[in-house]
Amino acid sequence: MAIKCERVRYGDQAGFFAVPERAKGPLPAVIVVQEVGGVNDHIEDVTRRIAAAGYAALAPDLFAVNGERPPELSRERITAAFAAMFRMPPGAMRDPALREETMAGIPEPERSRIAESQAAIFGSVGRMASFVPSLRAAFRYLRNDRPETKEQKVACVGFCMGGGLSALLACEESELAGAAVYYGSSPEPQLAAAIRCPVIGFYGGEDARVNAGIPILEEALRASGVTFEKQVYPGASHAFFNDDGPSYHEGAARDSYWRLLGFFAKVLSG
Repeated sequence: MAIKCERVRYGDQAGFFAVPERAKGPLPAVIVVQEVGGVNDHIEDVTRRIAAAGYAALAPDLFAVNGERPPELSRERITAAFAAMFRMPPGAMRDPALREETMAGIPEPERSRIAESQAAIFGSVGRMASFVPSLRAAFRYLRNDRPETKEQKVACVGFCMGGGLSALLACEESELAGAAVYYGSSPEPQLAAAIRCPVIGFYGGEDARVNAGIPILEEALRASGVTFEKQVYPGASHAFFNDDGPSYHEGAARDSYWRLLGFFAKVLSG
């Protein structure tokens, strides 16, 4: 299927938009919420895959400020920062001494550039709530402004940091049709109580930190009478869906994607 892709600006926001080239009439839409690594080759590929399933898909660039990224969060520098992280021994990102020891082997000024980018990347996790207005702007853009999606249903899917943001968008956007969470942190119970759309979650069995929050989300949705489906994949780690990363798990990725498309077929139909 031929997919038309473009980088779009809407207000002070920016993103990557994909739609089936030969689609006729308005389409339901999916917001694809980035990992902590930003809108990169992988997220753009996922956006195209969802468009190939018959939807319009938009990946908002949450790191863009007035449509442009700051230098430390450019694609080039994020790629370099992650390349350095992937070379680190397990646990280094949570062990400052081990991280510093590993980084010491990188010559200046590259070491300082990588350190600055890593600080900016992981600092974004601590301010997740600040990205929700950008996601709501993406929802309005698809629902109200794009001719391909105007007045159609909109759902979302997010990965890693974006998984947590997918759930937070569901907390804030009452007209969202459905939210899919890939190994994302669960919102606080008082926020989750506001979710009204169906939710599906995909988790790696080895991802203890994230999985500890699943019961919080499950209980809050049960109390509200909201449908929650979850799949926990034994042997899979955090970020198992990212086929550009070291934790990719093809079995979990394949099964979860099949279930994701089934979820979208249910919540975006009609």
